[in-house]
Amino acid sequence: MNSEHAGSITRETSGELSSAAQACNRRKRKRVAPPEAPAGAKRSQAVREGEDPPGRGRSPRISVLPDRLRQAITASELTELLHYAALGKAAGVKQPSWCRLHRQKRVKAVNVVIVEGLTQAHFYEHYLALRHLRTSYSTRVTFTPSPSDLASEIFSGEVLEMDAASLRQTSNGRHKAPMTHPVITKFGTQRRGLTAYLLTEEEMIKRRYPVKGLPGFEEFVCTDCADCATDGSPLYGVDCEMVHTVRGYELARVSLVDSDGNCLLDDLVKPHNRILDYLTRFSGITRAMLQPITTSLRDVQVKLRKLLPSNAVLVGHSLENDLVALKLIHRHVMDTSLLYRRDFGQRFKLKVLAEVVLERQIQTEDKTGHNPVEDATAALDLAQYFIKMGPSQLVERHGEELWGYATVDEAAFCEPEAQPSLRFVDVLQTLGRSVAYSGRRSDLQLDLSSQQWHKSDKALLASFRRRIKCPFLSVLRFSSLSDRPRPAPLRDARSPRDMCVAFAGPLPAGVSEREVRRLFGGCGAVRSVRLLGSTVRVHAEVEFEQLEGAVLALQVLNGRDVRGQPIKVQRPVNESMLDLDLTLDALMHDGTNAGRLYAARPRRRAHLSARGNGLVSHEVNGASRPDQLSEEAIRETFARFGAVDRVVLAAGPARRARHAHISFGGPAGKEAALCSPEDLQKENYLVCPSLTPPHLSSWVAATTSGAADTGGEERPPGSQDQEMDLVLGKLDRRLRKLLRYLPEGTLSVVVLPGDASDRANCPGLCLMEVKTEKDEAEPALTVQ
Repeated sequence: MNSEHAGSITRETSGELSSAAQACNRRKRKRVAPPEAPAGAKRSQAVREGEDPPGRGRSPRISVLPDRLRQAITASELTELLHYAALGKAAGVKQPSWCRLHRQKRVKAVNVVIVEGLTQAHFYEHYLALRHLRTSYSTRVTFTPSPSDLASEIFSGEVLEMDAASLRQTSNGRHKAPMTHPVITKFGTQRRGLTAYLLTEEEMIKRRYPVKGLPGFEEFVCTDCADCATDGSPLYGVDCEMVHTVRGYELARVSLVDSDGNCLLDDLVKPHNRILDYLTRFSGITRAMLQPITTSLRDVQVKLRKLLPSNAVLVGHSLENDLVALKLIHRHVMDTSLLYRRDFGQRFKLKVLAEVVLERQIQTEDKTGHNPVEDATAALDLAQYFIKMGPSQLVERHGEELWGYATVDEAAFCEPEAQPSLRFVDVLQTLGRSVAYSGRRSDLQLDLSSQQWHKSDKALLASFRRRIKCPFLSVLRFSSLSDRPRPAPLRDARSPRDMCVAFAGPLPAGVSEREVRRLFGGCGAVRSVRLLGSTVRVHAEVEFEQLEGAVLALQVLNGRDVRGQPIKVQRPVNESMLDLDLTLDALMHDGTNAGRLYAARPRRRAHLSARGNGLVSHEVNGASRPDQLSEEAIRETFARFGAVDRVVLAAGPARRARHAHISFGGPAGKEAALCSPEDLQKENYLVCPSLTPPHLSSWVAATTSGAADTGGEERPPGSQDQEMDLVLGKLDRRLRKLLRYLPEGTLSVVVLPGDASDRANCPGLCLMEVKTEKDEAEPALTVQ
């Protein structure tokens, strides 16, 4: 490169690049042994797809999308998750619409437990008895009861996103005929010119290539490309390296080689935005290399337009990433990751193809980062080799090394192919993955050899623990609770409704429900107010939407003067409320509430005094701040304590928000806010730890069964609730043992199906977690 050019590289850097260009021009490589395993994907693509970059050993993780946390999922949405967990993007299955399963490729097995006879209300009414479920499963979402059998829906649901043409029956990892080979299926057996292997516009759109006229590419530069390419059009290899900036991944180096292997361009590029990570391990780029660089993306685009003739064909490996980094639109492209294609949309790594096909070693561990000149040359040579050999000869030569397919006689090319079934269980069995059902006998479209029927939950668990290997997909149905007789509808004293109720009094004579609602509304959203006139003095029963409102009311309003008369605020007094402090403590330390804080801003003219238990006092100075909350104001106020991930305002239609749940990046931010009363007093905030799980918009409405609101017989819990606690405690211990025996990396899903009968319409609950090393207390099974 010329030193006077605006984007010149330092002497040390230019020496490194020129030596790489000379190595490119010589094009002589040693013969090396085939690789043991494919290398990791390009870092930028992996991050965009929600996967970890290579070299990170983190376990899979599941999370519900914030805007779906308070929406119940259906059986079909649950199967979306199971399909993606089992098959992934490699099989063409998309992420579920309601959640994200991170690092899906590391999921080793899928286990679903269906606990019949239980609802979401049971879970929270007997919360303390279910210690394992509430502590081991960090992700919960409300489940809509299904009128059909859930186990049958799981096994028989079709994997709609999967391409039936790409699903082939396998036998010992080999295709029965080359005609079913993915390269032969796409390109046929005959050798043809390069134009037969160019991507069509439809394929470019499907693969997210920059295409003129599509949204998102308005600022991209178009090359002076002719309408048509011919078999004689020149090939040019291109490869880019990126760095991570505040705006995402940006171009930092670009290399271009011609069909003879000559290096035409190898420039470092100064990103427009501030760099967060140089990705040196992958890009080979350091801060010192980019320090003197002035070449911009615009300069590189101008150079490429001058260097490329109108009929040029650009060649690269996963070329869409390079063109996006270059912000360049080029009509004629050839992608080697799609030429040497694999089953179910998977792609070989460039390093693997170079070693096996070209007998050339690139991206070696002794080098810091990738060499784009080397990578562009390898992609170009792979494309030329593919065109020269043709699909049939290519598969014949390298089928065993790359795809593991044996070559068969020519007659096999004409063997007809049966249309594969897309039922979930059939797809898994076609791929050689085991499935199993255990539980009560059920009418399932599943081979009897894959079913085990048991009359009791105890026998089911014992049978599962006796297995030598765990099936890849296992569905267990616990049915003992469904056999228990259901009592007549009760107004159950154990109901979470009582946990959200506060009694206040004595109140001044003539007080109205509206005045009481305004007074208590400063602590939380009030569901109902009932004035009790049967007593000598006036008292009120206040029911809050969420537990936090009742907690704040008890701590802040108890002893407050109302028209010169002190009032007493207390909870209902009954047998089930005696352990309320244990329940509140467990909810406060619930994994779903880690890092979450509840904040309220009472109306002006209120004067509240706080007492203990982590509450922050609040005093309005009469003139000052508006009592309405906004997300911007909350973020500004609480950012001093830690990074605020999410703010959920609690406000109904046409109502001002005065209460909110604040999610910090970790528990440290929450604790800092609770320990800073003086700062928050100035901002007129009341805060306490969150108690309501994030998937519940209203504690009472979402957890209380229909019987509690239908005027059923009122009866104290007594022995009935105690017996239920014992039964659920035994179930909880069995589920804990089951989780211990699952292999590490298993997606474990526990479904409380709910009740969709005419008698009651109670939502269910879905609990999800991926088994990790910390969950293993005894030897676990291996995956079959």
